[in-house]
Amino acid sequence: MSSLELRDIRKSYGPVEVMHGVDLSIDQGEFIVFVGPSGCGKSTLLRMIAGLESITEGDLQIGGRRVNEMPPSQRGIAMVFQSYALYPHMTVRDNMAFGMKIANRPKEEIERRVNSAADILQLGPYLDRLPKALSGGQRQRVAIGRAICRDPKVFLFDEPLSNLDAALRVATRIEIAKLKESMPETTMIYVTHDQVEAMTLADRIVVLSAGYIEQVGAPIELYEKPANLFVAKFIGSPAMNIVSAKVTSTGARTGVQLAQGAKVNVPIASDASLKGSDVHLGFRPEDVSLCEAKSALVSGEVTLVEALGEVTNLYVDAPGSNEPLVVKIPGTGSHKRGDTVHMTAKAAIMHLFNSEGRSLLYV
Repeated sequence: MSSLELRDIRKSYGPVEVMHGVDLSIDQGEFIVFVGPSGCGKSTLLRMIAGLESITEGDLQIGGRRVNEMPPSQRGIAMVFQSYALYPHMTVRDNMAFGMKIANRPKEEIERRVNSAADILQLGPYLDRLPKALSGGQRQRVAIGRAICRDPKVFLFDEPLSNLDAALRVATRIEIAKLKESMPETTMIYVTHDQVEAMTLADRIVVLSAGYIEQVGAPIELYEKPANLFVAKFIGSPAMNIVSAKVTSTGARTGVQLAQGAKVNVPIASDASLKGSDVHLGFRPEDVSLCEAKSALVSGEVTLVEALGEVTNLYVDAPGSNEPLVVKIPGTGSHKRGDTVHMTAKAAIMHLFNSEGRSLLYV
């Protein structure tokens, strides 16, 4: 079994606590992705699972066995780091086989595992090359292959694609997705900053902030139903637009009025005690459409135009928002800086957050 159980996991450096009671259950065969801003604790949590960082408090179980004090070599895990960490004087074959040779595995077993990993990662033609004769993507696949050869219960990936250029990131991400399909019983935990990696690879995403778990869920669940403002603004690129509003009516639908006077009834239930209070109204850039002034939800001045070919992002300064609102429109468009635009969105796909930043869906 390769299930993991994290129970009230805490990490302190002297008097400073950096992980604050993390609870998480990971089933065998799941692909879990940790995301969050720099310094949120993603890599620290991964390193505690690996045994490279001690656990100050709490219990870590792998396959039902407590492993807090167990050395990394006995935990049944394999870790792929941001750096390839290949031996430059060894061939690809020897790099992949090195760990098994140290463990005194039979020669036949070593050869079988190396060839199997090479087939999975399409490294067969490169087995006799030195790392300097490989591209960055090929080197990262060798590092992954070395981990596969250990036949681990759990794979840990610590931002393995961050050193690659855009094209290689896409190619190697596809290889990791194929790897997961070929090893359905193996649990994988993956740390990344990249939204696309998280959304396309994960069975579930764990969103971390300042040593706390903000939300755990399937990628689309986090995109469509963020639990709070932090998750709403972190998942999705560009980030969700947030504007201030005041509650005018409650019940099965919540009526709100925006700073510019526009009113909208959002199909989210609210308690009568919320009437008259300040809330945050959220809508994603891809859900915004341009309209006439009379039907606008928000109007503002364009401060930046990002023409990306497939889409154009308009950054708009508008009352009621501390940050520019973003409108994502198809194609190239003809808008320029200084234009006034009028925006609207369907109420059915809007989000409401209370003054504390909690989604009204979860209050």
